[in-house]
Formats: sequence, structure tokens, C-alpha cells
Amino acid sequence: MGNSPKKLRVGLIFGGRSGEHEVSLASARFVLANLDPEKYEIIQIGITHEGVWLVGDNALEVLAEGVSANLKANPLTPATLLPDPTRHSIYTIHPQGKKGEIIKHLTDLDVVFPILHGTFGEDGTLQGLFELSDIAYVGAGVLGSAVGMDKDVFKKVMLAQQIPIVEWVVFERKQVENDMDSVLEQASCLAPFPLFVKPANLGSSVGITKCRNRADLMEGLLEAASFGRRILVERGLVAREIEVSVLGNDQPEASIPGEVIPDHEFYSYEAKYISGGSQLLIPAPISAEKTQLVRQLAIKAYRAIDCAGMARVDFLLEKCTGEIYLSELNTIPGFTQISMYPKLWEACGLPYPQLVDRLVELALERKAELDHTVYRYR
Repeated sequence: MGNSPKKLRVGLIFGGRSGEHEVSLASARFVLANLDPEKYEIIQIGITHEGVWLVGDNALEVLAEGVSANLKANPLTPATLLPDPTRHSIYTIHPQGKKGEIIKHLTDLDVVFPILHGTFGEDGTLQGLFELSDIAYVGAGVLGSAVGMDKDVFKKVMLAQQIPIVEWVVFERKQVENDMDSVLEQASCLAPFPLFVKPANLGSSVGITKCRNRADLMEGLLEAASFGRRILVERGLVAREIEVSVLGNDQPEASIPGEVIPDHEFYSYEAKYISGGSQLLIPAPISAEKTQLVRQLAIKAYRAIDCAGMARVDFLLEKCTGEIYLSELNTIPGFTQISMYPKLWEACGLPYPQLVDRLVELALERKAELDHTVYRYR
């Protein structure tokens, strides 16, 4: 009787310092349920709202209940990942004496599976730590993550690729705070109302406002400015929301498209995660030509920003003209029970557990490919 194959040690990271902390926990719960314990040894790594890393077998449950910032009352153990390429490990942190601390090796990691949406998780910052640590990780690298997260830069790249996007203008928070009249004037010149206002570096519809008049616009700008340094104002469309899931590294594949029918005026945070009344139509009831177009554009956008592993690409189908516009690309899409990304792959014949397996495989494949890179000039 042969030995059973060694389990892969997977560090599942969730929570984080962003407005999407709770969404991350919901996604991580779903991923955890679909990681086969026969294949993987799973190390739960939770990051609090304050940015403290914590480990424990029930880290997800503790963070969901609202972990105390007071670590003495905390059932989890503080932890860290070092930016050292010779140590692919997670370390725990322990008090030593009155003011000192020591770190202890907890376990090596074969791959990290980050399920952190938004700031400090999806924007390339965490990916930079993984690169410094020389550890395999699921999803896009530093460049793809950063560009995918920044709505302004992303639109500029799409424009250069001749991919249709909705007209926009960007303001800095200081402009909103110090010269609101000028910002209102410039934003109003972009297009007739309604306009959409959103933080340039946040997802999950956090901080987005549909503005029907100047008063709404002022309120929306202040709301978005509270979530980010740069604020994007976009022409409002009366449109259908079409989404495509992409999977792969150098040879990405696109799923069939799906359509979101929000139970709010647009696919807001409440419509996505709280009310539960939005409908997902899979496949999207659009023509074969439009289906082919959005799948092609999704892969083109994915390649353009050097994405890897996974992404959900969102489109707007303008009702009055039938025109397709690429809205955004999410490098760490939602993985909740109601999320479009896994549902689209399930409809394509790739069930949830196999999808998670494939994402881990892609992370290891990408790391093996990157290991061929020479970093020392001879």
C-alpha cells in the first residue's frame, strides 16, 4: 500500500483593511467550503480592519463575529509573512518580556490564496509582498492587480487597445475638498445627468452614487472622496449589465456571459450582498454576435493588463443604441454563494471544487514559469 500524496499547504487570506472586508469574509467562506481537505492543508489567515494578521483554525469565524483589536482578548495568534525569498513560511508573533516580541515558524506554505477585495488586497500591494517572499499565489500579479483596480488607468489602457469604454473624468480628493464649485462645473460638462460617481480604487460598488442633479453630484463626490484619494465621474447609461468570467494564465479562456438584473437602480453594494433580490441570468439573453464580442473583448482586456489566474470582466449594453462598453475588470472577483464568477464556470461545466483546484494549479504554473527568470546579470 503506497503512501498517500502529500497535501498542498494553502494559506487562505481574507478580511483586510478595506471597505470590502465583509465581502471578503463571505467569499473566503465559500472558497474554504470548496477546498478539498483531502488535497489541501488549509491555514486560515485573517487580516483585521486595522491590518493585524491573525492565524487560527477558526480565524474566519472569529473575524466574522468581529474580532477585538485588543489582542489579549483575542483567541487568534498574531502572524506575519516575511519579505524574504528563502522563507516561504507564515510566522506567529509572541510577546517576550515587557516590550519585546519574538517570531516563531508556524508552517511553510506551498501557495497563497488571497481573497481580499479592494484596497491592500486586490490593488497589487499584497501581491508585491508575495513576490518579495517568492511564494506562489492565486490571481494576477502586481501590474495586473494595480491596473485592474485603478479605474482611471484601466480605462486609459482600454482606450489604447481600442476597447469601447464609457466617457469619464477624474478628480483628486483635495479638489473636491477645496474647490467643489469648479469640480461640479467640470463634472457637469462631461454629459447630461445622470452621472455616476465612484472611488477610482475600490470595488464591490462601495462608494458609488447615481447622481440625477447637481445636489446629488456634490453628495456623491463627498461620499466617494471618503473612500479614496481619486474620484471618477462617469456618464450614466441606461444599460444592461453583462459579465464574463475569465480563467487562465498565458492562454486564458472566457466563460459564457451572464446578465445581472439588479433589484436596485444599479448593481449597488446592497443589491449585491444584502438584499439578495438581484437576478443572475445564465446564459445572458443576448445575440450570438454580442456573446462572441464580449468574450473576445474580455480576453483582450485580460491580456492587455497582464492578468493571470482569474478575473470577472463587466460590460454595459446600452439599451437605446445596443452598443457594448467595457466597464471594469475585477482581478479578485466575488466568490460568495450568489457571485457571478463561479456560477458562470459552473454553467460551462466546471463545478466549484474543480474551479478552486484549477486556480491553485494556475498559481503553481505561473510560479514555475517565473522561476525561469534571471535576476542577476552575469
